[in-house]
Amino acid sequence: MTTAAPIKTQYEAIIGLETHCQLSTETKIFSHSSTEFGGTPNTNIDPICLGLPGVLPVLNQKVLEYAVKAGLALNSKIAPYSKFDRKQYFYPDLPKNYQISQFDLPIAEHGWLEIELPDEAGNPIRKRIGITRLHMEEDAGKLVHAGSDRLSGSTYSLVDYNRAGVPLIEIVSEPDMRSGQEAAEYAQELRRIMRYIGVSDGNMQEGSLRCDVNISVRPVGQEEFGTKVEIKNMNSFSAIQKAIEYEIERQIAAVEAGERIIQETRLWEEGSQRTISMRVKEGSSDYRYFPEPDLPPIEVSKEQLEQWGSELPELPAQKRHRYESELGLSAYDARVLTDDRQVAEYFEAAVATGANAKQTANWVMGDIAAYLNNEKVAIAEIALKPTTLAELINLIEDGTISGKIAKEILPELLAQGGSAKELVERKGLIQISDTSQLEAIIDEVIAANPKELEQYRKGKTKLQGFFVGQVMKKSSGRADPKLTNQILGKKLNG
Repeated sequence: MTTAAPIKTQYEAIIGLETHCQLSTETKIFSHSSTEFGGTPNTNIDPICLGLPGVLPVLNQKVLEYAVKAGLALNSKIAPYSKFDRKQYFYPDLPKNYQISQFDLPIAEHGWLEIELPDEAGNPIRKRIGITRLHMEEDAGKLVHAGSDRLSGSTYSLVDYNRAGVPLIEIVSEPDMRSGQEAAEYAQELRRIMRYIGVSDGNMQEGSLRCDVNISVRPVGQEEFGTKVEIKNMNSFSAIQKAIEYEIERQIAAVEAGERIIQETRLWEEGSQRTISMRVKEGSSDYRYFPEPDLPPIEVSKEQLEQWGSELPELPAQKRHRYESELGLSAYDARVLTDDRQVAEYFEAAVATGANAKQTANWVMGDIAAYLNNEKVAIAEIALKPTTLAELINLIEDGTISGKIAKEILPELLAQGGSAKELVERKGLIQISDTSQLEAIIDEVIAANPKELEQYRKGKTKLQGFFVGQVMKKSSGRADPKLTNQILGKKLNG
């Protein structure tokens, strides 16, 4: 009698992200000190962010505006009444040893954003990720560990308070993600939205966007969540994905071995590509929140809400849908074009001038994107204006120039700008579409290559490409490709 192999337990991951997003205000959340990154340590400071006795914080109105706009862009409900709280915690780099944040009455709740992942065929799979809450708070400073000790690593630490009091919004997702890929895409879409609405630059290298991941595993079909673990210290989207994938495997292996998962904070080690334990996780009760006595409650009027809402641009997901439904672009093209707001607006400006949407997309994503990458410039900085790109595309469409000629003059237009039509006329590059003129060039090419003609007529028909190339060479690329092929076909087979 054979014994059936035990059915292997299938697990699923439950993933949520807590994202700290630095707002692009010129001054700090409660004082007039600059938020500029990279300044000399301890120069962008003042009595308020240093927590000196007797000082009173005053909320930066721009911080409230940006927080509300972020909440609206994330389809959240904006609280008509919210407040600030003190979060008691020992911060060696925050002089007050408490953080002003929002606890039970945040500025925004119950929102969502849409992520989009391609399936195997490249078609978009769309999924909504819930947003639990969005709240305002101040950032802490920065510790710089220095010196060298064989056992402890550092012999002393320095503190830079420039970042203390820089305004943040913390965006907490619902635990709706199930893979590292979904989490990485969520973080990218979140950054995309914040950049679109102009409230943050989302620069992860400068700490403007910082993501902490909460992750647990459970057997498929089980309703209760497993014990969650938090992962910190991820400075790229690929790190988020890799850390989650590693942690899923680690937790499943631990559960299968009968080990208990403990609630803790772990760090992602980029070098070894693994997570390591940092500390046992605190609960919210450890922070001893209470209402901030030095700041009044916040009331957002209906008029303010309508005004700030009216200033929001079309968002990335809306653009993606419109590009596919109205312009007939593929999901891939729509994703690439809408990744950066400036690129999307450049593309739209060219199409609005009358250029074909697909051809415009090809030029923007191809030659122009390569130029931007090589020259390390933004699309708003190039000399080639959207109207000129549309003019160039229309010159190809109406047969005035070939695509080959367009590619040859593009570098000059990118660097110097000007009119595409005038440049073509000045350089004498207008496409040869006159049949008699083309026949004369083709006759010369055929006469100059009798060996290839003989091989073609013996069945080596791929040589037509050789003859087309010779015609293009003789005409300096000005021969109309379609007409050239038609005439050549007749003459080669004649």
